[in-house]
Amino acid sequence: MRPRQRTMHMVGNAHIDPVWLWQWPEGYQEVRATFQSAIDRMDEYPDFVFTCDSVLYLKWVEESDPKLFEAILKRVAEGRWKIVGGWWIEPDCNIPGGESFARQALYAQRYLHECFGIVATVGCNVDPFGHNAALPQLLRKSRIDSYTFLRPGPHELPLPGQHFWWESADGSRVLAYRIPHEYCTPGSDIGNHIDKSLAVMPPDEPELMIFYGVGNHGGGPTKANLDSIRRLDELGGLPRLPLSHPQAFFDAVRDRDDIPVHTGELQHHGVGCYSAHSGVKRWNRRAENLLQRAEKWSAVARVVAGVPYPRAELTEAWQLVLFNQFHDILAGTSIAPAYEDSRDQYGHACSIAATAFNRAVQSISRLIDIPAEADMYPLVVFNPHPWTLTEDVEFEFTGFPGNAPARMVDDEGTDVPVQRTRSYATMAGSRRRLAFRAEIPPLGYRVYRLLPGESAPGTAVRATDTVLENEHLLVEVDPSTGWLRRLYDKDNDAELLPEAPGPHAVVVDDPSDTWGHRIDAYDKELGSFGCTRVRLIEHGPVRAVLRVESTYGNSTLAEELVLSAGARALEVRTVVDWHERLRLLKLRFPTAIDTASATFEIPYGHIERPADGAEESAQAWVDVSGTLPDGRRAGLSVLNDGKYGHDARGGTIGMTALRSPAYAWHEPMGLAEDGVYEYLDQGRQEFRYRLVPHAGDWRAAGTVRLAAQLNQPAFPLLETYHPGPLPSRSGYVEVAADSVVVSVVKGDEDDSDALVVRAVETAGQPVRTTIDLPLLSRSVEADFGPAEIKTFRVPLDPEQPVTETDLLEWPLDEPIGTAPAGAGQESGGAGATAGKAAG
Repeated sequence: MRPRQRTMHMVGNAHIDPVWLWQWPEGYQEVRATFQSAIDRMDEYPDFVFTCDSVLYLKWVEESDPKLFEAILKRVAEGRWKIVGGWWIEPDCNIPGGESFARQALYAQRYLHECFGIVATVGCNVDPFGHNAALPQLLRKSRIDSYTFLRPGPHELPLPGQHFWWESADGSRVLAYRIPHEYCTPGSDIGNHIDKSLAVMPPDEPELMIFYGVGNHGGGPTKANLDSIRRLDELGGLPRLPLSHPQAFFDAVRDRDDIPVHTGELQHHGVGCYSAHSGVKRWNRRAENLLQRAEKWSAVARVVAGVPYPRAELTEAWQLVLFNQFHDILAGTSIAPAYEDSRDQYGHACSIAATAFNRAVQSISRLIDIPAEADMYPLVVFNPHPWTLTEDVEFEFTGFPGNAPARMVDDEGTDVPVQRTRSYATMAGSRRRLAFRAEIPPLGYRVYRLLPGESAPGTAVRATDTVLENEHLLVEVDPSTGWLRRLYDKDNDAELLPEAPGPHAVVVDDPSDTWGHRIDAYDKELGSFGCTRVRLIEHGPVRAVLRVESTYGNSTLAEELVLSAGARALEVRTVVDWHERLRLLKLRFPTAIDTASATFEIPYGHIERPADGAEESAQAWVDVSGTLPDGRRAGLSVLNDGKYGHDARGGTIGMTALRSPAYAWHEPMGLAEDGVYEYLDQGRQEFRYRLVPHAGDWRAAGTVRLAAQLNQPAFPLLETYHPGPLPSRSGYVEVAADSVVVSVVKGDEDDSDALVVRAVETAGQPVRTTIDLPLLSRSVEADFGPAEIKTFRVPLDPEQPVTETDLLEWPLDEPIGTAPAGAGQESGGAGATAGKAAG
C-alpha cells in the first residue's frame, strides 16, 4: 500500500499528571497554562484540533479562570476542542473498586452534559499501568463505545491488532486502540516520533492514529509540532497527516467486518504498583466502603426518618476519592509530600461519609421503640449488606457500677454470649470492650440489651497455647515457624495444609523501582520472619485468640488468630513494624491443593489466571480450588481489607503486604550508595485478612459476601430507652439469589423522589432473581447475565414504575452516543444501546 493511500490521524493532546513529581497545586496551575496554550494554538492554526480528557481539569478551569472557560466552551461548540475520556480523572485501572469506575463516569459525563451539552463517547486512559477485564461493560454502560490506551506495550502483551473489539465477561464490547510508541512528544519537530510509531504498526493498515504534544507536566502541542506536521505532510512520503481527533479515527474503522476480538484484561506493566505505598491503598479501600455504607443508610433514613439525602456532601467526598485514584497517586509512585495531601483528602472524604452515616443511623435509632428497663443499656447494630449478617461485633462500653459483669439478650429476650476483650483505653475503671456474635436482618438493624449479670455460656471454642477449634475448623500453630501446622476443615473432613507447609511471612529481595518495572514475580526470597512467642491471649464463650510474634532484622510482626464460635473463617489481625529497605514482605498461604489456575476478584467481577507465581492485582479476595491428594475437591479463599498485590503458585496464595523502594524512583536511574532517600512503607501498619477453607469452589463458600463483610463490618450504636414507631428489628433490602450483590442504594442524581439500586452478578452465571425492597414496599425482578451490572431507578411513589438505567442514571432507550433527549451530543458511531455493542 502506497503511503498516501493511508491516513495517520494526528491527535493533538496534552497528558497532564496533576500529581506525580509535584503536588496538586502545581498540577492545577499547569492545567490552566496548558489549556490556554491550546486556545492560543487554535487562534494561530485554523485547522488545529485539541483533544482533552480528565473532566476534573475543566472544572478546575471553570472555577479559577472564567474567561478561559468561556473560550473552551466556544471551541467545543465549534468542534475543535474534543473531549474524550468521560471520566473524572485517569485513574489506576486495577486498584479502585467497581463502584469507583461507575462514579468516574457518573460525575464526569453529567458534568459534560450540564456544561457543554455533550457526553464523551471515547474512553481515554493513556498512562495507567494495566486495564481490568470488567472495563468494557463499565464503559458501555457509561455511554462510551471506544477506548484508547498505551500500556501494556507490544512486548508486554501481544494483541490481535492495533485496534480490536475488547470484550468483557458479560459480552459488552468497546472498540479499543493501543497507541503506538508514546502519547506525548518533545516540543520540537516530531518526525522521529512519527517514524517510531509507524515502525510498530501494521504496514498495510489504511487508518492509523498517533498522539502528539508535550505531556506529563502538560504543555500540549507546540508551534514546532504543528509546523513539522505540515512540512512532513507536504513531502508526500508519509501517510496523509490530518490534524484529527480519536472519534474521527474510530468512525473511520468501526464498520469493518475484519476487526479481531480480545476478551479479558489488558495486563501487565509495573506490577509493583499494586503494593507500593500500602497507606494510600488502605485509605482508598476504607473511603470507598465508608461512602457506599453512608449512601445506603442515608437512603434508608430519607424514607424512614425524613432526613434529607446529603447528595452534595457525598458527591464532594466521592470526587475527592476519584481524584486520589489518579494512577500516579493510588499506584504509590508519586513523591512523598504528595501523600500528605492524599492522606488529608481521603481523610476529608471519610469524615464526610462518617458524618452522613452517623446522621442517618442516629435518626433511625431514635425512632425505635425501646422500653425502659432497670440497669439496661440498649445496643442497636446496623448491617450494611442486603443479606442476613452473622458476625462478631465489638463495642466500647462504660460498664456497670463496681465493674460488674455484663450479660446480653436479643430483641426476643434470648441470652446471647458476650465476652470481654482488649479495650482501646488503658486505664483502671469501668471502661471495657465487649464482643458478641450478632445476627442482623438484611440492610437492617437489630436491638440487643446489656444487663448486669453473667454471660450465657455459649458454644465453647477449644483453645490451648497452640490450638483453636470450633465446630467447623481446627487450626494448630507450629511455634517453631509461627504459622499453621494444621488447617482442618471439619465440615468436609479435609486437611488443607501440606505435610511441610513452608514459611509464611517471607522477605523478598526487591531491587526494582517504585513501579516494579521489568518484574514478573516477587520470588527471590532472602529469609522469613522467625517466631519468638505464641500465646493464648483471649478465651471465652464467643471466641479465642492466639497471638504469634515474630521478627526479621529490625522489623517485628504480630498476628492475632481469631476463631469465633460458629465461624467458618479464621480471622488474622496483623500489625507489622517494618524497617527494611529494598525488600518486600509476602505472606504466603500454602495448601495441599493441586490446581493450575487461581481466581482473583477484580472490579465488579472476577478472573481466572494461571497459578504460575506471577504478581497480579486483586480486590478483596483470591481463591485456589482444586483437588487434594486423596482426589477430593477443596479450596481456600484469602480475604483482605486493603491489599492489592497477590500471586498464586499451584495451591499456594501469596499476599504482598508491603514494599519498600524509594519514593518516585524510576529506572534507569540507580540509587547512589551514599544517597539520602526516603523509602516506602516504613514503620507501623495494621490490616486484617481471613482464611476461608471450603469444598467445591469459591461460589459455594460465599467468598464474595464474606469479603464484603470484612470490608464493611456491622456498626454498633449504644442507645437509650425511648418510645418510637419502629420495631426492635427491621430489614430494608434483600436479594433472593446469593450470586447477586446489591452494591449501591442511594439517592438519585436528579433530586427527584427516587432511589437508585445497583446490583451485580458475581458468580459468572446467568440468573433471574428478585430484589425485595421492604423500605419502599416494592420489589424488582430482573434477569442478570454472567457478571452483568444492572442499575434501577426506584420511585418512592409506588404508582410510578421502576425503570432500568445506565450507570449515568439515564434511561436505556437512548442511543449510546447521546445524552437524554434535548441535550447536545458528540457523534456516537456505534448506534447500539448502552451495555452491548453491535460488534
